Amino acid sequence: MISQELLDILCCPETKADLVLDGNTLVSVDKNTRRRYRIEDDIPIMLIEESEQLSVEEWTSIMKKHGKSV
Repeated sequence: MISQELLDILCCPETKADLVLDGNTLVSVDKNTRRRYRIEDDIPIMLIEESEQLSVEEWTSIMKKHGKSV
């Protein structure tokens, strides 16, 4: 599991936006890129080419679930 301390340090490598922990992934709060980064063996994979771009609907749902404005 990702600690809050590490989560506070990490940011999206593409936009430098904050990230939210959603299950076993980190999701960028940037509404334009909507990137999701997976976590494997408690290690965040923060490579842009390994990330997934979420649909607007899925990203919005995740942001609302975590109390972020959209």
